[in-house]
Amino acid sequence: MVKLLSAGALVFFLSAPVSAVEYEDHSGMLMDHGDGHLMDMAGGMVMGQNTSTLPGGCDSISDTKEITVHAGHKYAEKFPGRMFAFDTQEFNFKPCTKLTVHFINDDNVRHQWMMHGLPKYLYPKGMFHLEVSGPAKISGTLILPPGDKTYLVHCDIAQHMEKGMKAQLKVGKGDGDLPSIPGVTAYVVADDYKGSLPTVMASVAAAAEAASIAAAKPVAVADKAPPVTQQPKEDSIISGVTVIGLAIGLLLAPFLAKKFKGMSPAEVVATIFELVRAGIELIVKLLSGLVKLVFSNKNKILPGS
Repeated sequence: MVKLLSAGALVFFLSAPVSAVEYEDHSGMLMDHGDGHLMDMAGGMVMGQNTSTLPGGCDSISDTKEITVHAGHKYAEKFPGRMFAFDTQEFNFKPCTKLTVHFINDDNVRHQWMMHGLPKYLYPKGMFHLEVSGPAKISGTLILPPGDKTYLVHCDIAQHMEKGMKAQLKVGKGDGDLPSIPGVTAYVVADDYKGSLPTVMASVAAAAEAASIAAAKPVAVADKAPPVTQQPKEDSIISGVTVIGLAIGLLLAPFLAKKFKGMSPAEVVATIFELVRAGIELIVKLLSGLVKLVFSNKNKILPGS
């Protein structure tokens, strides 16, 4: 029994290193989809792969370089307030350098090493892109353009760049520094860690107390209420317009009763609209004649005396 337990313990200790996290190398499994786009079924991707075509202005490859870039949460620990980061935040190479990047993801989430601003005639959308899911490695190659320029390198997964995963790559002397590069340039929006926790809690308590006092304070009541404007009362419920309408209705009632006798409701409605239309036409005709009469009198030439 003791021998069996000893053998089991020996197997366990020997197999422990095997159970550690191993990086999967995607570089040998990538399929070429054309235009420098390589990818596999496990989430590895290279976009903008270029191993031989020289950018305009480069007569030859000036240098050949290889770098290894790690990405993960643990590299952000030295930058307060950041969540993700690369292990290197600044790179510098000669113009027309052939650069191979070995990108290693140390986290169990997807990360990218993406470079922007490259010539679009050579790199689709002006971008060189390495991407891998989980603890894995992927490699890609590009040829840097000529001239002095600073390029943004970052992870484009939602909020990873805002949380610290960004860097700058200078070709030649570069053309300045980019903002908010962890450990390199100042943040556009600086974090404030001056207030200690007791100070912050005291401020919150004071604000809450002031709000409660303001809520408990009685609302002042005006000494005198503004006078209420009294609406003038009508002298009579039945107005003059109502009396005229009733009189016209009484006069027309016998005529309408004879006119609508034997008609259906639809015919009655149609007849009423026809009468209204005829009445409107009559009024318009009378007004038109009156206007013509007035203007014709004005245009008459008086006889001389």
